[in-house]
Amino acid sequence: MATRNVVLTPHQEQVIHDLVQSGRYQNASEVMREGLRLLEQRVAEDTAKVEALRQATSIGIMDLEHVRFTQVNEEDLEHYLEGLSLEATLPAHEKH
Repeated sequence: MATRNVVLTPHQEQVIHDLVQSGRYQNASEVMREGLRLLEQRVAEDTAKVEALRQATSIGIMDLEHVRFTQVNEEDLEHYLEGLSLEATLPAHEKH
């Protein structure tokens, strides 16, 4: 395995020490590898969220271009959103 030198703050060093002392990890390397696994997971999740937002934006733009939208004035917005919320909680067979 590759060896790296890293500079840690006193707080980070204490976190590693406490985790090893708790018995959850055998050594600092295990703690660091777990941290990197979690970071990898978070980056993958963030990437998936960004892609989902891009797709939703693309769909929204296409809907606007094809005039597939409902225009709601400010006075009716709260009522409209309540209706959407209610519809979202209905079982599939009860939706229009």
